[in-house]
Amino acid sequence: MKSIGIFDSGVGGLTVAREIIRQLPNENIVYFGDTARVPYGIKSRETVVRFSIENILFLLKQDVKLICVACNTASSFALPVIKNNFRVPIIGVITPGVREAVYASQNKRIGVIGTKGTIKSRTYETEIKQLDPKVKVTAAACPLFVPFVEEGWTSGDVVLSVARSYLKPIAEAGVDTVILGCTHYPLLKPVIQGILGKQVTLIDSAKQVAFEVKKILASEDMLNRSRRSGKHKFYVSDNPEWFSSLAQRFMGRKVADVRKVVNV
Repeated sequence: MKSIGIFDSGVGGLTVAREIIRQLPNENIVYFGDTARVPYGIKSRETVVRFSIENILFLLKQDVKLICVACNTASSFALPVIKNNFRVPIIGVITPGVREAVYASQNKRIGVIGTKGTIKSRTYETEIKQLDPKVKVTAAACPLFVPFVEEGWTSGDVVLSVARSYLKPIAEAGVDTVILGCTHYPLLKPVIQGILGKQVTLIDSAKQVAFEVKKILASEDMLNRSRRSGKHKFYVSDNPEWFSSLAQRFMGRKVADVRKVVNV
């Protein structure tokens, strides 16, 4: 039975994998984390495109029927280049989140937070403007959020202080909706929500991405009709022990069998 392929620069894409597994429990999943070359957020466009193509070629060897690019930087830089060069459907994490944000915003002011690479690409802003040119977008890079999450720092004075500084332009812009433009950021939701206030809607792309995957598989008649729970395989390009130790934080359960791939 063919699988759904998911790749990310590291562990963050597990928030997407978790939601896909929740919505499609019968599907087989193959996840690849490019831990040898993480982070993608500081890499050049050309490098991210090359890494993404290599990751896709690896997943295609695993007999996948659809590929989800569960990395905002790769979705920003590589998706426009790679989407039409492979036969399998390929979806990113940006478009589903943008659609939900534009739908959710009442005052047409949307904030976007992400890595430096994602924010610099202005991909979110471009897609939002394509859907609704009247929306005012305020974007802010939050580079320390990823190491905070990976170190388990999701609360406390240091995290609050840095988050307040990062989110200041977002709060001052009077947005009513904020896109969490990095798959690590959902783990900082309580902090972000606390600073911006309950009146601001936080868009976690993972749910929208999983829904999009389900919709595409249904339209292509590729859904797994078996009633058995799907099998989940996890591969990394380096340090499976590190990946496994962090995976529980993102997946909500232990991920014991993580295999290292020598040559992607």
